[in-house]
Amino acid sequence: MVSKDQTIGGIIFIVCLIVAILYIVTLFYPQWLTSFGVEVSWVSDVQFWVVAIPVFIAFMAVMFIGAWIGWTMATTPPPKPIEEITSEMEEEKEEEKTETPEEGETKKEKKTKK
Repeated sequence: MVSKDQTIGGIIFIVCLIVAILYIVTLFYPQWLTSFGVEVSWVSDVQFWVVAIPVFIAFMAVMFIGAWIGWTMATTPPPKPIEEITSEMEEEKEEEKTETPEEGETKKEKKTKK
């Protein structure tokens, strides 16, 4: 039995395959459009749009991703300086050394209690 996801995947595959074939035929063999009654003067216009639309979509996608990265970088607070992180780690180590574990407790058990 075919699941819903497999059915949707098959439909997407078929649609993409048909669109890809139509794209290739329209771009490289535009004469087939005249068999459907399209005027010859429109063929070059169709070829232009067959190239222009995907290029526009790809360009806009790249610009969107760039804007998203820029926005994320602009709104994210800067990280702590390395010196501050290392001093915190040293303080934690000193605290562990000064504290003695209770009887029967391991260091891991003590950390989980904190």
